[in-house]
Amino acid sequence: MEKFKQRWEIQKNWQLLFPILGLLVTFYSAYRLSSRFANELHLSIQIVLTIVISYLLIRFFLFLFTKVEKRWKVTYRWEMIAIFIVFALTGSSSLFVGRPLMKWIGITKENLNIFVYWILFIIIGLVFYQILLVFFGWLFGQHKFFWEFEKKMIRRFGLGRFL
Repeated sequence: MEKFKQRWEIQKNWQLLFPILGLLVTFYSAYRLSSRFANELHLSIQIVLTIVISYLLIRFFLFLFTKVEKRWKVTYRWEMIAIFIVFALTGSSSLFVGRPLMKWIGITKENLNIFVYWILFIIIGLVFYQILLVFFGWLFGQHKFFWEFEKKMIRRFGLGRFL
């Protein structure tokens, strides 16, 4: 356990929450993916497939950590796990917020051109993504990182004069 704490630069026990939460989210994602692929297969095959997908996802995430470690200015390595969790939650949540909002406004595929519908869906999802990114960043203690990330993204959209 000490070797794990040293590798992820964990000083306090509460910081272990992020690696544990990251593993749980990874296993859940792997389970969801395996149930998509092997829904009608035997439970034991689905469990094996979940373990294999979990292993592949963890390897992929560790590869990503090495790639972004130098670009992202974080104090400790465990903060990268929190940042990845925030990105995952924000992407999923923006869809869960955007769809009901579009139905509430009255925008559906049936009453609007499909091309216009998807453009509006992307715009509404992008607006909520920006808001939720800062909110979840604050919730996970990474507000400074995500506020700087948000300002950079706003400048790329050509809206830097509003900052």
